Amino acid sequence: MQKEYSGKPVFGGIAIGKVTIYHKKESVVKREKVDDVEAEVKRYHDASEKAKEQLAQLHDKALKEVGEANAAVFEVHQMMLDDLDYQESVENIIRTQNVNAEFAVATTGDNFSEMFANMDDDYMRGRAADVKDISNRVVGILSGAGATGFTATEPSILLADDLAPSETVQLDKSLVLSFVTRHGSTNSHTAILARTMNIPALIGVDFSEDDMEGHMGIVDGYTGRFIVDPDDAVLAEYKEKKEEEEEKQRLLQELKGKPNVTKDGTEINVYANIGSVKDVADVLKNDAGGIGLFRSEFLYLGCDDYPSEEDQFRAYKTVAENMAGKRVIIRTLDIGADKQVDYFHLDHEDNPAMGFRAIRICLKRPEIFKTQLRAIYRASYYGNISIMFPMIISVDEVKKIKEIIAEVKKELDDQKIPYKDCELGIMVETPAAVWMAEELAKEVDFFSIGTNDLTQYTLACDRQNPNLEDFADPHNPAVLREIEYTIKSGHKGGAWVGICGELGADTTLTETFLRMGVDELSVSPSRVLAVRNAIRNTDLSK
Repeated sequence: MQKEYSGKPVFGGIAIGKVTIYHKKESVVKREKVDDVEAEVKRYHDASEKAKEQLAQLHDKALKEVGEANAAVFEVHQMMLDDLDYQESVENIIRTQNVNAEFAVATTGDNFSEMFANMDDDYMRGRAADVKDISNRVVGILSGAGATGFTATEPSILLADDLAPSETVQLDKSLVLSFVTRHGSTNSHTAILARTMNIPALIGVDFSEDDMEGHMGIVDGYTGRFIVDPDDAVLAEYKEKKEEEEEKQRLLQELKGKPNVTKDGTEINVYANIGSVKDVADVLKNDAGGIGLFRSEFLYLGCDDYPSEEDQFRAYKTVAENMAGKRVIIRTLDIGADKQVDYFHLDHEDNPAMGFRAIRICLKRPEIFKTQLRAIYRASYYGNISIMFPMIISVDEVKKIKEIIAEVKKELDDQKIPYKDCELGIMVETPAAVWMAEELAKEVDFFSIGTNDLTQYTLACDRQNPNLEDFADPHNPAVLREIEYTIKSGHKGGAWVGICGELGADTTLTETFLRMGVDELSVSPSRVLAVRNAIRNTDLSK
């Protein structure tokens, strides 16, 4: 029987397909007394063997899809399960406390994780998340929990409570037709990923998971409808709507190869935002003029430890080569706030959006920053790379960054490693950067206005809080005035100015931004042709 739910749309479109539920990996473990401790020890060892089999399969899959370096973590996890200290701890807890294997494994996982986290050695601290992960896997097997994560084998509508950035980055995106979540906000990374992937998404949907797995579903990203088990008439109606939508997309494809020029002859660059090497295919498919924002933090979110200089170099080099001389702007890591990574061991913060994040981490932990900069500069030899720094609030910060860059260049020179000089830019996403724009422009080559955070900080509205969405209006005159002031002040100081936040893809504002004098708009790949269409239909002479 047809069921219907409603939610808030974060990206338009129609999706029709089977429903798959994203199961979180957390397991609630209860302490239970057992009579036969040796049988419980055997249960533990059997589950551990099964976990190793799963990890071996994951290693083989990762080896084919993401390469040896990124697959190595699964080998490490297998070795940790064989660690005698770990095994003895589990067995000892079972035998001395007469408790169930689930409790013994979870307790050992917590104890070892805390022990690793408190060590002085960076490598050993990085193992804290690993030991927690293997313990959760064994507990899941012991408790008979179903498969975790996204288990679809065909393109499906993904349902979840919410998705963290670290979860979205690990999805097999070729199997996702749409996102439907109970929680989240229009500025969440699930929403941003949906826009990048050009798929409809809804948030705030109060759905029930009972008997929904594998059922037919429809997502209407325009009206916010989510329909499960649609009747024949509704299914036919939405199939027709989807065909109309695909016809509109075909018409947009006719704009490929055409310039981003207004009717009166004003030209502007339209670039694309990406989060991984795989996104480059969409950039090329949608005919973007370059990459205006490479969110490099997703390289960190997809790992269980700091990505090496070599891993980063290969990723940046691949993107630069694939873009064949077109500009690629790499934003240095923007970890913190909603993008948390266990191995960074960041302290809990009551207000992380205004806390220790982005460039602040880089300046306080220069060894991480220098590793990334070395990788970027090495990759610059193979293409047209620019570097952009997030969360800048002062000229002094830019000067410190330049000092670190000078050290990196000297190291590369001493090692006779070739590189090119890169254009340097900053994200303007704080009111401080806006009102210091002219002075900052004298220090860098370009600005890119991050409208998501600029709206958050200007309006004092947490962008992750769904209760504030009626207040966090990026069209607020205060935000638009800041954008205009930044463009004019940036030009006055000698920098070119772009917009890379979600507002750049809002075609109701395209003419407004052009009249302000913006030089570049960087949007999700799927929005490039729509923005080109808006530019070509604008006449600034009127």
